[in-house]
Amino acid sequence: MDSGTGRGQGRGKVTEVDTAKAAAELAATHQEQFGEAPIGVFAAPGRVNLIGEHTDYAGGFVMPAAIDFATVAAVSRRMDGVASVYSVNFDKRVEFALDAVPPKGSHEWSDYPFGVLEVLRAEGIDGGLGAAAKQGGFSLSLFGDVPLGAGLSSSASIEVATMLALLAVAGVELPGPKMALLAQRAENTYVGANCGIMDQFIACCGKRDSALLLDCRSLESKLAPIPTNLSLVICNTMVKHSHAGGEYNTRRAEVEQATATLRSHRPEIALLRDATPADLEQWGHEMPLNVLKRARHIITDSLRAEAAAAALERGDLEALGQLMAEAHASYRDDFEASCPEADLMVELANQQPGLVGARLTGGGFGGCTVNLVEEQHARAFGDAVAKAYEQQTGIKPDVFQCHASDGAKKVL
Repeated sequence: MDSGTGRGQGRGKVTEVDTAKAAAELAATHQEQFGEAPIGVFAAPGRVNLIGEHTDYAGGFVMPAAIDFATVAAVSRRMDGVASVYSVNFDKRVEFALDAVPPKGSHEWSDYPFGVLEVLRAEGIDGGLGAAAKQGGFSLSLFGDVPLGAGLSSSASIEVATMLALLAVAGVELPGPKMALLAQRAENTYVGANCGIMDQFIACCGKRDSALLLDCRSLESKLAPIPTNLSLVICNTMVKHSHAGGEYNTRRAEVEQATATLRSHRPEIALLRDATPADLEQWGHEMPLNVLKRARHIITDSLRAEAAAAALERGDLEALGQLMAEAHASYRDDFEASCPEADLMVELANQQPGLVGARLTGGGFGGCTVNLVEEQHARAFGDAVAKAYEQQTGIKPDVFQCHASDGAKKVL
């Protein structure tokens, strides 16, 4: 199987049409690597968040969609007490004995599958996975094309695909929300990235042709249908970031500081989603300016996510576009998580025909913009934005058209 050298994790994107082909190729690669056919091949998508940024860990609302880029995982059982994981994209294999604890936070690709293994074992899901399984073990092969570091949640895609594979080894099935919580725990405690629940939830529970309005506290969700005459055009600035890096975790600490300040006046504010703009008006002067701005973004963007879902439900694309514009301005000015390249990309998008709305998506500090574009204009839109962006920055961007897709599933 060709690991490729192109954008993101490897070769051309894994679409819904060719996921089965990618799975068959990975099964063959797995056979070559480990000398045994897999017991199953599983896929989990990346995601793009239409609106509601950094609101997930504040218990607020988000509105992501799963996209037709995926991580594919093939797995087979072993009987020698060894866990072995091979990455097609990196052409590397890492293995260890199940009775040994793999090191945490090595900042390598293997942190993600090993983190999933650890949380499953901590849950008591250890059939063939546990330290006492001298005759157990597994071989896992991974391949993906969710662009790395671009804000499209390659990490959650890897975690959820791995989780489906390891659950198959253990002979256990879990509902999507439970899998999402466990995958989030793996990233928080093992990888060391302080992410919220959104990425893992949409990877598990996404639905074709729909975004998902998610209450990140209750995990209640409802579909927000995306008109079939619209495309999601994702523009990668090629400016990279890492969720495990300092800026993401700094922003989260600032949000928690704002929450603590407001809670000292209103004890019922358990999470920042419980606060209102009026609370900020009354007590915001007690916060450092940067903390006040972070809180204002979180509170208003959660409200915008609810309003955006309502706009989709009633087919009001003009309102949706305005909400996306407000969201980008808030992300840029209050959360200060944008960058000049992303701001330029959004500015260029706003000059093109057929655009419904554009904004920076993902954890921030680089990555991708998400653009809702009329299908008939999507290709010309992408070409025009890419050309102008390269002319003004000297950076050749990746631009790709995709659609909302289903969440994690068994492919073979």
